[in-house]
Amino acid sequence: MKGCRRHAVSHQNQSFKYDGAADQPALSQDLTLSNTLNCPTNPDLHNPPASATHGAVALMAVLSFGLATAWVRHAGLVGGSVVLSASLIMALTALAVMLTDLGWGRVHRRRSTGLDFAKSNPSWERTSIKWLGLAGTGAVIGLGYWLLPEYHGTFYGRYFALMRAIVPLALIAAVPYIYFIDRYQREPVDGYFYAGQFFLGRYTKAAQPALKQHALGWLIKAFFLPLMFTYFCNDLERLIARPTPTLSDFTAVYNFLYDSMYFVDVGLVSMGYLLALRLTDTHLRSAESTVSGWAVTLVCYEPFWSLIGDRYLAYGSGHPWGWWLAAHPWLYTLWGSLILLLTGIYVWATVSFGARFSNLTHRGIITNGPYRYLCHPAYWAKNLSWWMISVPFLVTDSTLEALRHCLCLLGLNAIYALRALTEERHLKTDSDYRDYHQWIQKHGIYPRLLRGTGLSRPAEPTKLEVF
Repeated sequence: MKGCRRHAVSHQNQSFKYDGAADQPALSQDLTLSNTLNCPTNPDLHNPPASATHGAVALMAVLSFGLATAWVRHAGLVGGSVVLSASLIMALTALAVMLTDLGWGRVHRRRSTGLDFAKSNPSWERTSIKWLGLAGTGAVIGLGYWLLPEYHGTFYGRYFALMRAIVPLALIAAVPYIYFIDRYQREPVDGYFYAGQFFLGRYTKAAQPALKQHALGWLIKAFFLPLMFTYFCNDLERLIARPTPTLSDFTAVYNFLYDSMYFVDVGLVSMGYLLALRLTDTHLRSAESTVSGWAVTLVCYEPFWSLIGDRYLAYGSGHPWGWWLAAHPWLYTLWGSLILLLTGIYVWATVSFGARFSNLTHRGIITNGPYRYLCHPAYWAKNLSWWMISVPFLVTDSTLEALRHCLCLLGLNAIYALRALTEERHLKTDSDYRDYHQWIQKHGIYPRLLRGTGLSRPAEPTKLEVF
């Protein structure tokens, strides 16, 4: 099956799916590595540093997404089109998030946006060059899609249908938006400007760092958005066709909730890749630039996972948890509920980003939700759920075969550990993340557990310095 996004086993149909969706902040162009918010450092040592996305914004995202989905599920596909229905759900969710962010959170006033509304420096020349940078970048991506066989065929058809509908409108809307943003930018010469200069044949060596970040940011969007939107449309189609389960049938409830949570995940992730705007402070601060960071991330996604998962890390025993526990109803229900709990934590991590999610990028540091307790809650929850779903430790053929399955799953766990390490290396270029990481090391769930068991000394109070 091409493009499988998550390895999950539905014990009814034994279908295997895989998701590499990471929980790491998508894209616009700015080399500013600082994500300093317009608020003083929180002196309360029991609370983490301020999060780039407020919890109320995340709540608004999931509520609006749920209501829009419920309406589509009740009324049926809009115009009979999955693409149109998925686009409507994303648009309504994005509108709710933006209104909450701008109207209530006033995120456009944050220093991290790079905007200063007290100063005005309009320029149609810069605007036209930046627009050319945007259009030229899109043309290069389109050329890549045309060139690479991976994007031929029908699998990405719904994504390309979306692009045909929104790209012309986006290019038109970009003119007033770029003009407005450029007018108030503290440093208006950014990645888009240098890209426009490049397409005009005015490349200079000084533009190289900004152009590199611009290219990496758009390459990330070009790779992940087709996958996520395709999964989103496929899941929406299945969700509409699936009947609402009765509470007396735990198997049906489990399958419905499990698939629905991943549906929410890929829907909000798709919105995050599209909604990367400086005005809402969801723009790109920096993109991962190391080969190691890209390698350990891309290996978790199609088309690469088909090779790695099938040929090298095939950890499934062929007898997932539902088969194992079918004769024990109470344990069956408990085990399935724990899987749903872990999946819920994973999706909670995605929801906490609001409109900031994308792989391999830094779009603001998230310190609330499950990130208040762990640096990488999504990775922990997802990897633990795979052990509970696939139960590779079951002895079926032989003990050695069970050991082999366990070692293969440990190999996948190791890939995610490497992803966490490369993400931390990237994010630690931002002082906000360093402050958050230091706070977690003292107040996160692990140090609290260690202190509770007497295996670690209590963390010393952080020294507050006033400059």
